[in-house]
Amino acid sequence: MKEIQWRYSTPEAVWQTGTPISAKGKANLRLNGIEYQKMFGFGGCFNEQGYEALKTLPENKQDSLLKELFAADAEACKLNFCRMPIGANDYAMDWYSLDETPGDYALQHFSIDRDKERLIPYIQKAKTYAPDLKLFASPWSPPTWMKNPPVYNWGKLIWEPKNLQAYADYFVRFVKEYQHEGITIDQIHVQNEPVANQKFPSCMWTGAELKEFIRDYLGPMFKKNGLDTEIWLGTINAPGCDYNRLIFDKWATEDYDYFANTVLEDDEARQYITGVSYQWGGKIAIQRTFESWWPELRLMQSENECGFGDNTWEYATYVWTMLKHYIGNGAESYMYWNLILAPWGVSTWGDPQNAMVTVQNGDYTLNPDFYVMKHFSNAVQRGAVRLGAAGHWAADALIFRNPDGSYAVEAFNPFREEKYLTVELEGEVTSFMLAPRSFNSMIITV
Repeated sequence: MKEIQWRYSTPEAVWQTGTPISAKGKANLRLNGIEYQKMFGFGGCFNEQGYEALKTLPENKQDSLLKELFAADAEACKLNFCRMPIGANDYAMDWYSLDETPGDYALQHFSIDRDKERLIPYIQKAKTYAPDLKLFASPWSPPTWMKNPPVYNWGKLIWEPKNLQAYADYFVRFVKEYQHEGITIDQIHVQNEPVANQKFPSCMWTGAELKEFIRDYLGPMFKKNGLDTEIWLGTINAPGCDYNRLIFDKWATEDYDYFANTVLEDDEARQYITGVSYQWGGKIAIQRTFESWWPELRLMQSENECGFGDNTWEYATYVWTMLKHYIGNGAESYMYWNLILAPWGVSTWGDPQNAMVTVQNGDYTLNPDFYVMKHFSNAVQRGAVRLGAAGHWAADALIFRNPDGSYAVEAFNPFREEKYLTVELEGEVTSFMLAPRSFNSMIITV
């Protein structure tokens, strides 16, 4: 006998309970016998502005919201893997690094005191509801004195051995200082969006430079210090980069992932790398890395595209297609960007962006993007295996086998009329009538 839990969301009503209908016709979604990646997690980024928005809520509302996001309860979002910046990103209150003393190669002035004001309590509050929450961290910019020019929102790392060594030591100090606060950094992703100068904190790297830094400095320093923290190549934001030059301006026409492969083809560098993370323009490149089949490496999506601050259902449908695209091309995790923001969520450089949750006037609103994330994070367990799918619905569906033996089926009806979905699993056929423009999660135990 099958057990089925079906939840669906439409523009008019979210997180509704559905009832399957009698089997209708032949299956239009079924397994094809292929197994792909094990899933690791879903989450978002801990940013300073998000914590400031959270603090405007009364304590009971803060607890209620964090429970909605992180608790393992059957009706919660169950986020279990999140991101944080090393120093400032564009949703810090203002720009900073963890050591802004020029020439401090010994890092005598390194400090996470700023993080103790917002990021650390934000993470600690989340971990009260998700004790097994995993974290990855990436810098948007190195300390400015390590860069040319010496500014946050421009430039490149100064390519001198003493500077590269100090920057590798900077990562080690960060991981160790967070350990002292009881927070484990599970992964380091070397640079946020290395293929573009930005209006916000940023730093450009070529693939050749990342290869050398990981191979000769960062990897050996993590090994020397006995750190279990994984090193990831990322977060890559464009598909094309040759050996020595950046080709960000070609990303719309260049789809082969020269950037990652420049690093991965070096055996010495690759020994230190656990996986490759992609975001934004990198959505084009992840398919090529997936097809290149580096069996020892994992893939993930590291940042959801940000929206425009209006938090529409239409944009949430785009987020669903991004989940499908990344996971369908081997990503084991998917990161939303801002978890919590004030209305319109304006960054330090004046850009309004979406959030899973908007906080205003002592209360909070769960936005459409919250629900599209919840449909995945609530149903797909850590360790679930993505299964190959066939049939007419395969383009708008994903199937997973959870560690507890249940199947999680994620399906999106993009049409403006009802559609039949008939799923076949282990010879059992079940039909669902999908509402127009609906997100659907079915947990099926055969």
